[in-house]
Amino acid sequence: IDSQDVAELKSPGEVTQSGALPADRHGLLQHSREFLDFFWDIAKPQQETRLEATEKLLEYLRTRPQGSEMKYALKRLITGLGVGRETARPCYSLALAQLLQSFEDIPLCSILQQIQEKYDLRQVKKATMRPALFGNLFGVLALFQSGRLVKDQEALMKSVKLLQVLALHYNHLQEQPQKALVDILSEVPEAMLQEILPKVLKGDLNMTLSSPERLELFLLAQQKVPAKLENMMGSVNLFSDENVPRLVNVLRMAATAAKKERKLPPVALGLLRLALKEDKFPQFWKEVVEQGLLKKQSWPASYLCFRLLGVALPLLSKEQLQMVMRGDLIRHYGEHMVTAKPPNQFRFGPEMDKYVGTFLEGCQDDPERQLAVLVAFSSVTNQGLPVVPTVWRVVQFLSPPAVQGYVAWLQDMFLQPNLDSLVDFSTTNQKKAQDASLHVPERAVSRLRKWLIHRLVSIVDNTHLEKEDALVEQVARFCLFHSFFVTKKPTSQVPETKQQFSFPLESQSREVVSNAFFSLLQTLSTHFKQAPGQTQRGQSWAYRLVQWADKLLNHSRSVTTVLPFTTQQHQAWDRMLQTLRDLEAHSTEARAAAFQHLLLLVGIHLFKSPAESCDLLDDIQTCIKKSLGEKTRRSRTKAINSQEPPWVEVLVEILLALLAQPSHLMRQVARSVFGHICSHLTPHALQLILDVLNPETSQDEDENVVVTDDSDEKQLENAEDKSDDSEDNKNAESEDESEEEEESEEEDRDGDVDQGFREQLMAVLQAGKALGGADSEDEEELGDEAMMALDQSLASLFAEQKLRIQARRDEKNKLQKEKMLRRDFQIRVLDLIEVLVTKQPENPLVLQLLQPLLRIIRRSMRTSSCQQEQELLHKTARIFTHHLCRARRYCHDLGDLVETLHTQVEQLVQQASRQADSSVALYHFNASLYLLRVLKGSSGEGCAPETQKKPRAGTDTSPKPKGPQTASCLDWNLVTPVYSSALSSFLTKRNSPLTVPMFLSLFSRHPVLCKSLLPILVQHVAGPARPRHQACLLLQKTLSMRELRACFEDPEWKQLIGQILAKVSENLRALGHAQTKAEHQKELSSLELLNTLFRSVLHEKLTLDLTGLLGVLQGQQQSLQQSLRQGEHSTGSSRLYDLYWQAMKVLGVQRPKLEKKDTKEVPSAVQSPMSMKRKKKGFLPETKKRKKRKSEDVAQEEGAKPTATAEGQPPSTGKKKKRKRAKDKAPAQSQVNGTPAVKRPAPDTSTLDPSTPAKTPKLQKKHQKPSQVNGATPVSPVEPAVKKKHQKALLKKEVSGKLPQSALPRKKARLSLASRSPSLFQSMARKKKVQTLRFTISSSKK
Repeated sequence: IDSQDVAELKSPGEVTQSGALPADRHGLLQHSREFLDFFWDIAKPQQETRLEATEKLLEYLRTRPQGSEMKYALKRLITGLGVGRETARPCYSLALAQLLQSFEDIPLCSILQQIQEKYDLRQVKKATMRPALFGNLFGVLALFQSGRLVKDQEALMKSVKLLQVLALHYNHLQEQPQKALVDILSEVPEAMLQEILPKVLKGDLNMTLSSPERLELFLLAQQKVPAKLENMMGSVNLFSDENVPRLVNVLRMAATAAKKERKLPPVALGLLRLALKEDKFPQFWKEVVEQGLLKKQSWPASYLCFRLLGVALPLLSKEQLQMVMRGDLIRHYGEHMVTAKPPNQFRFGPEMDKYVGTFLEGCQDDPERQLAVLVAFSSVTNQGLPVVPTVWRVVQFLSPPAVQGYVAWLQDMFLQPNLDSLVDFSTTNQKKAQDASLHVPERAVSRLRKWLIHRLVSIVDNTHLEKEDALVEQVARFCLFHSFFVTKKPTSQVPETKQQFSFPLESQSREVVSNAFFSLLQTLSTHFKQAPGQTQRGQSWAYRLVQWADKLLNHSRSVTTVLPFTTQQHQAWDRMLQTLRDLEAHSTEARAAAFQHLLLLVGIHLFKSPAESCDLLDDIQTCIKKSLGEKTRRSRTKAINSQEPPWVEVLVEILLALLAQPSHLMRQVARSVFGHICSHLTPHALQLILDVLNPETSQDEDENVVVTDDSDEKQLENAEDKSDDSEDNKNAESEDESEEEEESEEEDRDGDVDQGFREQLMAVLQAGKALGGADSEDEEELGDEAMMALDQSLASLFAEQKLRIQARRDEKNKLQKEKMLRRDFQIRVLDLIEVLVTKQPENPLVLQLLQPLLRIIRRSMRTSSCQQEQELLHKTARIFTHHLCRARRYCHDLGDLVETLHTQVEQLVQQASRQADSSVALYHFNASLYLLRVLKGSSGEGCAPETQKKPRAGTDTSPKPKGPQTASCLDWNLVTPVYSSALSSFLTKRNSPLTVPMFLSLFSRHPVLCKSLLPILVQHVAGPARPRHQACLLLQKTLSMRELRACFEDPEWKQLIGQILAKVSENLRALGHAQTKAEHQKELSSLELLNTLFRSVLHEKLTLDLTGLLGVLQGQQQSLQQSLRQGEHSTGSSRLYDLYWQAMKVLGVQRPKLEKKDTKEVPSAVQSPMSMKRKKKGFLPETKKRKKRKSEDVAQEEGAKPTATAEGQPPSTGKKKKRKRAKDKAPAQSQVNGTPAVKRPAPDTSTLDPSTPAKTPKLQKKHQKPSQVNGATPVSPVEPAVKKKHQKALLKKEVSGKLPQSALPRKKARLSLASRSPSLFQSMARKKKVQTLRFTISSSKK
């Protein structure tokens, strides 16, 4: 801790050693702890804590404004201004400012005097100079932040002088005093500023231009008191030729100082406003900014210029904006946007977006300036490609006139690109490129058009931008026309024909426009929904565009399609329009709307791919007519004509063909249409879908549906951009990286070398030697011609090998790409499956989805390495689990599928048992449970006759379902053996994929089946370790199910509990003898099951003979305690011990308790005298200790004679003894459920004799020594209930300290748990009250 911190921690009397009266010091020491804590909280780094502490301090001082607390608070805060912790100084300064603001009667001059006395710069030592300087600085800032400094002229003048003194210590304070002075003077009234200005500002202009702070002070005076400044310095022209270099240097210094803050220095903004005020903005911008700051490019200066541009946007006129947005600065900004990469370099784009957004939002009433700025930023291009993104969020702030003007500019630039109006630039790497094709105008036009069309679509996509339908229609018609139509001659009826291209539209650019149009169509179909996908005229956007396309087709003299239509395609188009008009008659049906959307989408695709779409249109129209003309009764298996497939199968094939296209709009439309036709689905139509999802067939055979991909086209579109990006990134690549790439290529090439290539290489080398005509091995004997021939042979050989390697790589990439496309297609086809199980869960065809979905899950779990496989797996699992197995609705009309489903249940359970992964087995097991649910919920009328006769003919003794279950199609005789073998496999097989939760789910859903499987569990309870543990766990969870109890009659349930108790009793005979972890786990599971059985017995009030079980448990107590003492399997020993005594408590045997003194005597016996001496330090003195009630010889006598009575003890007459004993019972009670801290000796075996009189644990505890109490085992509490007379007599004996000499003859222990019969537990409860009273009386005599 620094010396200042030490001073801060001291009391006020110790801090102020000079002139403090003793009375004041005595008064300061009386301050409360709460008051002193305020100052600690003020210096904490958490802002909320600081503010809360300051508020509480002010509230505290308001109640005592004249007391010593105020003086102490001021001294403490002033002391905190110069503490060694730099983070605490501003906190104390802010607290002092708020204090001075709240108490205006405190004079500022006195506070400033105290600060100067505390931190006197003339007397301070060199080591404490820095804290003293900061103490003065933060003191002045506190006076200024209080808001009272500018009102007190005397304090203001003293503060200004102090800041001038502090400004001399630049090494410590940097420019902070000058900044504070400027901030203070900016708030001072003009009259006072005129008086202060000569003292703070020199008349020398060179001094003014030496630092940003002095120049900022000059600009402040120029703004507030220009007359006084002119009297001091005369007429000053800051933007003269001789002052411009010095201004540039000052701005560079300001930019470097504000580098970390990332904000515009105030001096730059002041110069900008002065230039605008003096009408010298062009000179300032060109000479100072563009020719000065940008001449020697440094990133701090560049960022200052960018921020200056952003701040200047609202201040400039339209002409000044045009000048600024076409200069060197905006070109430099564009180059920065292209070359800067965000991870490693700071990118100014997001900050500039904020400046532009603020400007556009602030000038909503001036659309011309909005349009000028937006067009200017869109005109900054890198070889034709604008640097701003196509999706620019600032567009949302445009006013409707500005949006209209901007859309018109985008369309005009698309049709007639004016490259001269662009601020185009090339990066350094692009300038070095020797390829002349990169600098031709056609390439720039292509890049510009691609950006323009996407910007048009993004304007419609922007949901925050207010747009009219006319503007949306204008953009949609523009994209549609230039995607699929060409102008022959202009006509007034089609406005788009009047717009001619200055550069012809290439096929690649037209493809970009086509893709943008379908993206726009998707946006219009999803986001723009006044009614569902409709405009104000009540028609969907797609329908309106189709009508407009039909209008263009009718103007064949002026307009023609890019791909000319044949007569058949024209007829298909006309039939489509007629079908659309027919569908309008069924507009109220949702199915008609879905068909209309599908027809419109395929109709528009007729312009993109006429041959394919023409066939699809004919098939779709046929299917629509058949579906709408069909009667309400549907037929799944029979078609109208045996030669023609059902219309639903044709439509499913069409939907699969549409899903093969990578279009999200197609995917949505196919999903919507399938949702309306899935009720008419046939088995063959469903099989068409499942064939796509079958992993085996999709890998080995080609699909009927060809999966298309537009990635090649997108790669062609983006090839130039990627090449440019790669060129721009060349400067970031090092030579080491290129060498590593070459090495990796060489390694790949070496790995692809085969033996044939080696033989060819050897043959060429041998031929080269033969050509040389020499048999020796010296290379010098080969001539020049021979060497040239050999080089040519080797070059051709390696070229062929390189082509072979590239061909193999291309083939590998092609296969990988086809695999990815196939997975994407399967993911899209899963949409149809999801629609089917969601909208038609009662359809019997849903039952055919189980095995295909399980095959996908099995395969994906084995090969879920790539992201697509994981996506396919997750989607399949979600559909299978949530939409199929957990669906509330399911099929109730099985027909002739009952026997098939029973067979399928058996197959699924067998498949689950054969899986290697439990997660995969869980899906199969859940599928079997789903089929059981379907069979159980189906009515008996649809079941086959033989399935209902089998239970009567069979010899199985499995219980028959009663009540409404007899009408179900579920045959328990067929299902029970399946799950019985699965349960046996689970209990016997070591690495079984089946788990306990699976069978618990089965038992909870089908308790009748659980009743049939319980004998298997009971059989394995006394088996080997693992089956026993699993069986006990299953029984423990199953016996508590209410559904299972309802399936049993009372005698059956009692018999079952008795059988399980017998098995558990066999297990407990080896209790405490566990040698391995598995055996220990076996004991734990047996005891847990026993406690579960006891809970069931108590709840059902059953009458069972538990004498044998009690004897078994008592017989194993000694071995259990011995194993616990030895610490075997200590992790679960305490748990085993607790379970044992939990069971014994139910049988009426209480757990022995330990006295508190026992835990202290054993450790104390091993302590050395030295440790006793060390421990005695800090204890109470002997005079303060309570004297012992017993002497040491009496304690030794009791330890030597544990059977001695308490007759010689005097009776207790006080109440403190009772309270002490009551407190002593608390630690003893803590030993009931835990393990004692000391090792206990072996128990006295004599207490296990049944003839031993029954004593309560509390009485044994009083009349035995600790070793006997800890180790003794209480006898069975099976004595019958006695009369009150006998209890009183027994009470008298216990009071006198004599134990009964004989006990009642022991009878056969028959534990009756019925409420009406004489209950042992009721008598035990009554005895417990008497024993408690007996214990209290006997202990009071002690």
